[in-house]
Amino acid sequence: MRIASFNVENLFDRAKLLAADDWATYRALLDTYAKLTRTLQHPAYSATDKTNIVKWLVALGLEASDSGTYVVLRQNRGRLLTRPRTGGITIVADGRTDWVGWLELKTEAVTELAVRHTAQVVHDLGADVLGVVEAESRIALQRFNVDLLRPISDRIYGHIMLIDGNDDRGIDVGVMTRGDHPIERIVSHVDDADLAGPIFGRDCPEYTVALPSGVRLLVLVNHFKSKGYGSAGDSNRRRERQAGRVAEIYRARRAEGVDHIVILGDLNDTPDSAPLKPLLVGPSGQPTDLKDIATHPSFDDGGWPGTYTTGRAGNKIDYVLCSPAVFAKVTASGIFRKGVWTASGRWEMYPTLTREQDAASDHAAIWADLDL
Repeated sequence: MRIASFNVENLFDRAKLLAADDWATYRALLDTYAKLTRTLQHPAYSATDKTNIVKWLVALGLEASDSGTYVVLRQNRGRLLTRPRTGGITIVADGRTDWVGWLELKTEAVTELAVRHTAQVVHDLGADVLGVVEAESRIALQRFNVDLLRPISDRIYGHIMLIDGNDDRGIDVGVMTRGDHPIERIVSHVDDADLAGPIFGRDCPEYTVALPSGVRLLVLVNHFKSKGYGSAGDSNRRRERQAGRVAEIYRARRAEGVDHIVILGDLNDTPDSAPLKPLLVGPSGQPTDLKDIATHPSFDDGGWPGTYTTGRAGNKIDYVLCSPAVFAKVTASGIFRKGVWTASGRWEMYPTLTREQDAASDHAAIWADLDL
C-alpha cells in the first residue's frame, strides 16, 4: 500500500491575502487580522482595546465599509461600530456579548488548470491513504474526488474525512482513503490546550484505518504553525508546543499497544530545528522512536531534499514519520514534484504547467510504500 502527504493549498478557493505577491506587506496585514480577531473576543473592551480595534480596522481597509479588499467584517446581530457621516469609526460595543459577528478573509478562485494539476498529482501518486493539508472542507474534498479525480482515474477515494479546526481562514487537514481502506475510528484534538491557550491551529486528528490485510494503521495528520506571519519567537513557540503534544499523543498510543502509526503533514520547519525537537528527538528521558521517511535507504528526493518551493534543504517542511513497525515495512519512498513550479528546470513538471499560478501547489507530495 502507499501512504502520502500533500499540501494542496486550497482546492478551489484561497484567501486573497495568502495569494498576494508582496509577502512583506501582506504578512503585516495578516498579523493585524490575527490581533484584531483576538481582541474582538475580549468579554469587555477597554479604552485601549477600542483604540486598537479602530486602528486595525483602518489598516485592513474597513474604515468606510464592512467590506475591504481582503477582509470582510460580519455584523450579524448587534453592532460593533458605527461610521458617523463626518468620518471615522466609533466602537459602540462594550464587549463580545454586545454583538454577533466576526472577521472573514475574502477568497479568490484558484485557476482551473491549477485544480486539474492537483487532481493529476493525486492520480499519479496513487496513494491508498492520503493525508491532505490546507483543504477548505470535507465537501470540497468530495467535489474534488468526484468532479476532478473521477474523470482521469479508474479508482477514486471511497472514504473522505475532514474535521473543522481552529483556523479562522478555513484551511484544515483531512484524509482520503481507498474504498477497501475504511476509516474505523476518529479522535479529534481540536480542543487540546495548555496554559498558553489552544495548541493546534487546525487539529491533530487521529484516523484508524483498516487495511485489507487486517492491520490497523493509525494516521495523525498535522499542519503546524507557519512562519509566515506573527513574530518568529511566537511562531517557534507555537510549533514547539504542537510538536510536544503530538509526541505525547504518539507515546500514549504506543503505550496502549498500537504499533502501526504514521504522523504526516506540513510541520513548517526543518528536521534540525528546535521547535520540532520534541517530536523528532524527544525530551530528555522521553525520546520518541519515530523515523523520518527521508532517512530510509529507499528514499528518492531527486537530488533536492526540500519539499517546498525551490527544494533546497532549508525547505524540507513536509513529513511522513513512521513508528518502528511501519518503518521496517517500507519498500520504497520519495518526493513527487511534477505539480510544483520551477523556473530553473530543477525537476520535470507537467507539460501543461507553464506558469506559476497554475501549479498544483508550492509543496511537493511525499510518499512511502509499505508492505503491510
